Amino acid sequence: DFPDDVIAEADAMKPAELTGREDLRDMLLVTIDPSDARDHDDAVWAHADDDPKNAGGHIVWVAIADVANYVTPGSALDHEARKRGNSSYFPDRVVPMLPDRLSGDLCSLHEGVPRACIAVRMQLDAKGRKIGHSFVRGLMRSVASLTYEEVQAAQDGAPNEKCAPLMASVITPLYAAYEALVSARAERQPLDLDLPERKVALSEAGEVIAVAFKDRLDAHRLIEECMILANVAAAGELKAAKAGGLYRVHAVPEEKKLDLLQTALAALGIDAELPEEVQPRDLRKITERLGKSPDRPFIESLVVRSMPQAVYQPTNIGHFGLALEGYAHFTSPIRRYPDLVVHRALKAVCDARDPTGARRSADELA
Repeated sequence: DFPDDVIAEADAMKPAELTGREDLRDMLLVTIDPSDARDHDDAVWAHADDDPKNAGGHIVWVAIADVANYVTPGSALDHEARKRGNSSYFPDRVVPMLPDRLSGDLCSLHEGVPRACIAVRMQLDAKGRKIGHSFVRGLMRSVASLTYEEVQAAQDGAPNEKCAPLMASVITPLYAAYEALVSARAERQPLDLDLPERKVALSEAGEVIAVAFKDRLDAHRLIEECMILANVAAAGELKAAKAGGLYRVHAVPEEKKLDLLQTALAALGIDAELPEEVQPRDLRKITERLGKSPDRPFIESLVVRSMPQAVYQPTNIGHFGLALEGYAHFTSPIRRYPDLVVHRALKAVCDARDPTGARRSADELA
């Protein structure tokens, strides 16, 4: 339950207008989410780059609901969101960071409805490497709310009525950009632990009756790669503008933990000599050698346990697991308070006159 003043503040909110924003309503942005998603806070679109200097390149747009437009520093909404820290997900419900008026309505990029957003345009070369980006405050209108399953089915040759008209203009170009991003990822050699997500089924009495694995489709990976790319752009923008932000960092594993990992692997008959300065690709090689072995999920869990947790902090030390020099969560301000902090900083960089943007000092960020 939310306090009354928080609900009242949310209920009084009105949809944002075009004033001070770039009009993105004619763009072919779509949301792609699980079939049971309650909110749609990110939208994507890709197309071939028409710059003759970037033959074979792609333009990828990622638009994120402009939560900072409604949740301003010091407000009752802001105080409650900061206290909650993030949305918490359970098998049969979600305890949201923000009331439904925002999370399910004004900050949800519903099909055919104008919505305020922060969007990033990213230019990729033919090998999927980001060679430029720019952020804008915009007003968008999603052309379709799609699910992972129907997008994947469309790409596999069986588009439904909703996807068929979008094949040439939306779905095929998205997968083309994704293939380029896969190429760049392979060059970067991050950890590639494809740990399956579990779905817990409950009875009407609330008892666990099954735990199943969710299918991992290329459609899931496509969205993940687009979001990672947007988060890299956000980190780069914060750094270039010297605007304080919260980075999502992942430290290099401790030597002691790696020694324990090698001991455990040796006991399982797996030879894993790791160099002194370990890189993500060194750990990746361990799991790749296992192929589709039934032991692979267990070995991957050992690798995960050898690493520190990723954390938020104002000082950027890079992200070991993703093999990235800079990474800042920008893509889910509806459910993660650190993302909201990043949004406010980006908005302040985009337009110094925007009253909903905010730069924070190092002490405040800490």
